[in-house]
Order: sequence, then structure tokens, then C-alpha cells
Amino acid sequence: MHLRTLDGRDVTCVQIAGLVARRILNYAETGNALSAGQRYGFIRFGSRVDLYLPLDTQVRVVIGEKVSASSTVLAELS
Repeated sequence: MHLRTLDGRDVTCVQIAGLVARRILNYAETGNALSAGQRYGFIRFGSRVDLYLPLDTQVRVVIGEKVSASSTVLAELS
């Protein structure tokens, strides 16, 4: 899903369902503006989300860290 920040920058989220999950639900559509902490969808039974951010983003988590939806700050856009 391709999203645009309120200041017009692009962020891409790729939801990847595993063999068990196989069900992805999206509430937002490509191009929607989302606010901080707003949920845009979920993957049933977990799996993975790849997040592609602008190069000048300050990342706040590390690989392998456990995060919680709408409460963990993943990154700050410059």
C-alpha cells in the first residue's frame, strides 16, 4: 500500500501474510492521508509488514524488536 504523509512525502507498507494467516484486511486505500497512530488494516494471526520510508527518516526501533500496534513509535519523519 502506498501512502502519503500530511506533508506530501511517500511511505510504502507491504503486508505479507504467512501460511497460517492468509488474511489481510485494509481499511485505507492507496493515497489516503493517515494521522499518527491511526490503524490502516491488519493481518490476522500475525505475519509481517515491510515499511519503506524516506531516506532522511530517523528510525526508532531495531531489527527483531517486538512492537505493538499504535503504541510503538517506529520512526520519525524529518
